Amino acid sequence: MTDDWQLPTVPAADASLPGSLELGAFSLSLAVADLDASRAFYEGLGFEVTGGHAAQDYLILKNGETTIGLFHGMFERNILTFSPGLTNRMERLESFTDVRRIQQHADEAGLAVSDRADPSTTGPASIMLTDPDGNPVLVDQFF
Repeated sequence: MTDDWQLPTVPAADASLPGSLELGAFSLSLAVADLDASRAFYEGLGFEVTGGHAAQDYLILKNGETTIGLFHGMFERNILTFSPGLTNRMERLESFTDVRRIQQHADEAGLAVSDRADPSTTGPASIMLTDPDGNPVLVDQFF
């Protein structure tokens, strides 16, 4: 992710793609033991650093439309991450499903949202769920 948020903009997500709730760009946030070793490993697989700060113990890497985040000392488990308002091509969406609507949808589906967004707010916010196998799922909206 770029630091200046100067991303290309598109009107909306591709409605022809499957799914009943648009969640935004998908990435895997990896809890790594050694940031430099993990960076070298994924660069060996063709990934390039596109954001983050090694001095702050995290880096964002991309290879095509695949995004991974390397995080040292920030959390204990790997996290599945969705970013409303972004496409996997790192385009900012003019129109997207707000994280608060995703939270409402999860509530209506009977899913337990452990970390909640304040429904009376707008803009950046996040929610956290845990899937049946204990995998954390973060929905992190930046805009």
